[in-house]
Amino acid sequence: MTILLVDDNQVNLFVIEKILKNAGYDNCVSLASAYELFDYLQLDVQDSTGNSVDLILLDIMMPEIDGIEACKRIKKNERFKDIQIIFVTALEDKNKLAEALDIGGVDYITKPINKTELLARIRVALRLKAELDWHTQQEKKIQYELDLATHVQRSLLSPPLNENNIQIAVSYLPSSNLAGDMYYWHKINDHRYAVILLDMMGHGISAALVCMFISSVLREAVKQLIEPELVIKELNRYMTLLRNGKEDNLYYFTAIYLVIDTEQKTIEYVNAGHPSGYALIDEKTLVPLNQGSCAVGFFDEIEVKKQRIQYEHDIQIILFTDGVLEAMGPCEIESEKHLQTLTSAKWDYTQCLIDNLLPKEKQDNQPDDMCVLMIQAHA
Repeated sequence: MTILLVDDNQVNLFVIEKILKNAGYDNCVSLASAYELFDYLQLDVQDSTGNSVDLILLDIMMPEIDGIEACKRIKKNERFKDIQIIFVTALEDKNKLAEALDIGGVDYITKPINKTELLARIRVALRLKAELDWHTQQEKKIQYELDLATHVQRSLLSPPLNENNIQIAVSYLPSSNLAGDMYYWHKINDHRYAVILLDMMGHGISAALVCMFISSVLREAVKQLIEPELVIKELNRYMTLLRNGKEDNLYYFTAIYLVIDTEQKTIEYVNAGHPSGYALIDEKTLVPLNQGSCAVGFFDEIEVKKQRIQYEHDIQIILFTDGVLEAMGPCEIESEKHLQTLTSAKWDYTQCLIDNLLPKEKQDNQPDDMCVLMIQAHA
């Protein structure tokens, strides 16, 4: 811990330093000007952190650069903004003192120095600095854990698929590091593929945690059960377990789960309360994927009925989460109509999918997660 004493009057520096050292504050550094203060803090050195300085006792009335201007410069620097500054002044100008506090000073003490008052104000400032340091460390720890959780969550997402008879691509734009949207696909055999896109209630940390939980369940359900009705019912069973008998612990998600058979040229799917996806069949017929069941997690038992689509030559399926509809415009009905038009044409697998639906300026800083998934299958 270091306390800096800044005053152009050497007598004042001597008196204050003596008081502090007699009180046990041994690491005091006396500086005669704002320039010496800046040099000590090494404001122009990129790797300086300022963590060693806890408190500055700063005289207001100094030549060239006064204490108020010095304080402004210090507070503008991210590395030093938490250093506590107590102004020391002989001024009786209340407006000047108010300005000093407004620009970042935590307190002030008037000359001539009262020993008891000085030490009391220093103790308060150092307690505040200790609390700020603790919160800074906690924020760093939380940020590290959030970054780790983000890495784990992103690692659960499936990579693009590009095989002779099928391609699967995705655009994924979470509104924050942790998201409530998730997608996954699994190759069942040489010609059957299971694909799911889901949107967890809410977004952020709580949605992401539930999303990661259901992701682990989903992988086993898809591999073991495969069929759309069975997978959705199994996911619903696990979602209701999260309630743990408490009615206010309501977690749910919407989803489209489908199994595509490139040999039989069929799609079997369940839409569980999700925005309608669209299947462009043989480049001429657009079919909505909008039937199956309610959202997953609302009820202990849900009725699930799969739907079947047949194609002859090729099929393009576009799935998306509701964040996309919201970003397209304030009226979801109009956005839905516009989206039908946009999905009535063949898309380029190699290009960014969401560019087909939203201009670049609408893709950033959206309040909800956005995900667009495309499947193209052909003979």
